[in-house]
Amino acid sequence: MFENFLSFPFLWTSFLAGLASSITSGIIGSYVVVKRIVFISGSISHSVLGGMGFFLWLKRTYHLDMLDPLYGALIAAVLSALLIGVIHLKYREREDTVIAAIWSTGMAVGVIFVSLTPGYNVELMNFLFGNILWISKTDLILLSSLAGFVILTTMILHQKFQAVCFDATEAELRSISAKKYYLILLTLVAISVVILIQIVGAILIIAMLAIPAAIASHFAKKLSHMMIQAILLNAAFTAIGLIVSFYLNWPPGATIALIAALLYSLHLMLHHRAVYR
Repeated sequence: MFENFLSFPFLWTSFLAGLASSITSGIIGSYVVVKRIVFISGSISHSVLGGMGFFLWLKRTYHLDMLDPLYGALIAAVLSALLIGVIHLKYREREDTVIAAIWSTGMAVGVIFVSLTPGYNVELMNFLFGNILWISKTDLILLSSLAGFVILTTMILHQKFQAVCFDATEAELRSISAKKYYLILLTLVAISVVILIQIVGAILIIAMLAIPAAIASHFAKKLSHMMIQAILLNAAFTAIGLIVSFYLNWPPGATIALIAALLYSLHLMLHHRAVYR
């Protein structure tokens, strides 16, 4: 595999992109699992289809090459996250109802614009199922920048996020605006979703956000330890997935998600056996 990395530079780029996404998803995924908002990430990942479809339609129809569908995904993801948060907080609506509405609306808008877009939409297929092997240096810089922003924000606001995730009422009593930091956290979830779209695709994002953090939660006693373990697990899943997909000629995004799911299933069986022995 080392010789192949030397022979095929795109594998190095793919691995670096996977490493950047592992750091981001390990950190944000830990918050998501602790806060129990896993399906919010699923809603955001599917609603971004609307932004991607709209930007792709503008790009192809009006020849606006600067409108990368990834930018549309970022805008749609952040808007969806804020809508979920604001509607839940302001109107006391059940989160699962809001999630379902935004999920279906985003996909409906995306399907409409995709149907109106001329030509074969290879780009959109890559966003749906992942295109880690086709990531360019420009994409890598963008992903690294987003990852850096997420890491920096988390370092500054970690104590606030931790208070909101474990006990929002207690956070308010400590003069921490739980509503504000909840919305900021959802925005970071949205950015993480866009980063992971490049790796495993919009359909398989939940696997990379939730599974490593869920496994780490059984071993870590502190949230910071859980994040470190989730990052390492994410990086391992990505590396193993790339190796397996390279030699078996499987889609890398789906292979990474499958490796994560299989190891999570193995972990559950071993954990269940240890608990009930």
